[in-house]
Amino acid sequence: MKKPLIPIALIAPPGGKELAQLVDRELVKRRYNKSGEKSFIIPCECPRFANGEAKAVLYQSIRGCDVYIINDIGNYGCRFTIQGIETPMSPDDHFQDIKRVVAAIGGRANRVNVIMPLLYQSRQHKRTARESLDCALALQELQNLGVKNIITFDAHNSHVQNAVPLMGFENLHASYQIIRSLLENEKDIIVDKGHLTVVSPDEGAVDRCLYYANSLGIELGLFYKRRDTTKIVDGKNPIIKHEFLGANLTGKDVLIVDDMLASGQSMLMAARELKRLGAKDIYVVVTFALLADDGIRRFEEAYKCNIIKRVYATNLTYRHPKLKDAEWFREVDISEFIAYFIDQFNREESISALLDTSSKIHKFLKRR
Repeated sequence: MKKPLIPIALIAPPGGKELAQLVDRELVKRRYNKSGEKSFIIPCECPRFANGEAKAVLYQSIRGCDVYIINDIGNYGCRFTIQGIETPMSPDDHFQDIKRVVAAIGGRANRVNVIMPLLYQSRQHKRTARESLDCALALQELQNLGVKNIITFDAHNSHVQNAVPLMGFENLHASYQIIRSLLENEKDIIVDKGHLTVVSPDEGAVDRCLYYANSLGIELGLFYKRRDTTKIVDGKNPIIKHEFLGANLTGKDVLIVDDMLASGQSMLMAARELKRLGAKDIYVVVTFALLADDGIRRFEEAYKCNIIKRVYATNLTYRHPKLKDAEWFREVDISEFIAYFIDQFNREESISALLDTSSKIHKFLKRR
């Protein structure tokens, strides 16, 4: 028998409004079977004062609700005005909005959960010198504010959850949705060891790529970065060359898999080397496409030169309008998956099936 349901409340600060509306639509379909019959979104604003200070305001009661705060900390498309100057919102600004919403809730909700697809400061997950551990501090701060669960996607390093061992931390993956979208759109791809290979662009992405390779039943190749340890540029040692370790790629299609595209430079460096090694079509598969103007221009040039064929990324973070319109870009909608997760989570039911995407991939491949 289904457990009694606690009312769901979706709250979206400015950075998460687009994703929250998509999730709300899917959740309404799942719960009420008629789109538009009801909305789970609680109206919320984070107005700014003239000097840049802000507050969160909720326009509906959330007393006793199961609250899900949805925010995209990578949404640089959001802007605010400070002293007459329009400024794009940074991850720090979006994270402050999450805390403001929690403060506005004021302990009246039954449970507060934060859905942060792009985990705040997750790229700074370990200390190698006299450095701050921003992600760990942020998670502890949310725990101290009363947040019960963090839900994120493809965390750069999921070990950051060790900073909050008593708080729920769900690191979800969109592997099935991405692979399904890729194979449904790219009809010419043949999924076997003789025609397709997964390649990791660096050592840090090996586990992620190994999952894709095992799920698809194909081989894995690896790039490792030779760096100039005598210099530091933008806080890191510059890359001298990408060295490839793997089987012969002549005539094979290649999937380069990673969690995010930032500048895209190292990804394109790897793609060019793969082309030199005889690869046929190269598909870039990422969870978060953070590319801005300069990165989009680089990929546009690479597409025209037949270096890459397509880039697949989710709608879990902000996509530049130019990126959305690019001929070589395909967007994978994850809103239905998030709605399904919220539905199961709210009912206190097992989410094991959501975490195990490899069986879904195998079933899809059999049908295909």
